[in-house]
Amino acid sequence: MNEQSLTLLQLNQRIAALMTVPDTQNVWVTAELSDVSARGGHCYMELLQKHPETGATLAKARGVIWANVYSRLSVDFFNATGQRFASGLKVMVRASASMHPVYGMSLVITAINPEYTMGDLLRRRREILERLQREGILEMNRRLEWCEVPLRIAVISARGAAGYGDFINQLYNNPSRLNFKTQLFEAVMQGDRTPSTIIAALNKIAMQQDEWDGVVIIRGGGATSDLVAFEDYELAANIAQFPLPVIVGIGHERDITVLDYVANMRVKTPTAAAEWLINRGDVALEYLRSMGASILQVVSDRIAGCNEQLSRYEALLPTAPLTAVERELARLRGDMLSLAQIGARRITPELARLDHTIKSIASALDVVLRRRGDRLNSLQEMLNALSPEATLRRGYSITRVGGKAVTDASQVPSGAKIETTLANGTIVSVKQ
Repeated sequence: MNEQSLTLLQLNQRIAALMTVPDTQNVWVTAELSDVSARGGHCYMELLQKHPETGATLAKARGVIWANVYSRLSVDFFNATGQRFASGLKVMVRASASMHPVYGMSLVITAINPEYTMGDLLRRRREILERLQREGILEMNRRLEWCEVPLRIAVISARGAAGYGDFINQLYNNPSRLNFKTQLFEAVMQGDRTPSTIIAALNKIAMQQDEWDGVVIIRGGGATSDLVAFEDYELAANIAQFPLPVIVGIGHERDITVLDYVANMRVKTPTAAAEWLINRGDVALEYLRSMGASILQVVSDRIAGCNEQLSRYEALLPTAPLTAVERELARLRGDMLSLAQIGARRITPELARLDHTIKSIASALDVVLRRRGDRLNSLQEMLNALSPEATLRRGYSITRVGGKAVTDASQVPSGAKIETTLANGTIVSVKQ
């Protein structure tokens, strides 16, 4: 072959010359960050464009922010958005195409528009919240009531995380010695697996929800950019509909995620979550102390009153019996006087009526006796007229044999002794 060939270096140099034109220098580009890493003060990344529906990668380019620029851009970006450069962020950057003979083509970034990133994060969060609102589940967990003293707490965190250790240490070393019960349900708290592992932990807790008073989702320290993993609809929907109240403490005071809008309560740190639970118990203890003090005061006042009353009784005791006897005697005398007066008022008329009744009875008795006497006299006269003696005085006689009156001569045997009674005297004879 007689054609002159190019070395790879020469080809890359030609490409670099062709790329270094006004249309590829200092242009604003929108993309999604991937594989972000900082080395030697520089920041390396990949810039992606994905299909809005399928998520398939449509374009990819390597990007770099040199150290002299990155030190300033990273601070400005964090101050404006609360986020650090991290995979998953959508950004608008000012970049220039550059071709390196060894490393190939890359986009050298010299500026970034934080408002675009904020707008995308807020847009995504707003879309999630609006969807939850339409589905009627946005405030379901926020409406749940905590029990008076939540002591049984299910914790979702990464094992060995500093935030989890701080939470447990704060909770179990509380000054009031509240007896908390906790169990860790492990989850990944940064990266793409964060939503799915937290949802899996929530499902485990839901299967034994009667054993717990509430759930705490905590994440200590770490880069603010890791919070992008929590801007997830499925995770937010699971927390919003969870049957137990949920506390979220996954960032710093200025960090906000969609979970803060759906959870029952948001705290800034894991320690703050422990402090809230402890304070809940302290409030209940203080209420019990207050009730105990009130009861003690009431009982003390009652006892003091009883003691005072007892003292008065003790002072009255020496004279009280005599006073009571005298009082009863006076009342008895009064009753006697009243009784005498009442007796006089009641007895006098009754005595008068009794005297009248006695006189009436005596008069009636006399009348009755006279009448009965007259009748007796009449009967006496009738009896005298009908008596045997009267008959005898009229010339009749009575013949008796053996003491019995005889009315038939045949009844008298011969030789019988016969007594004949006359009005004056008796004749004895013998029947022949």
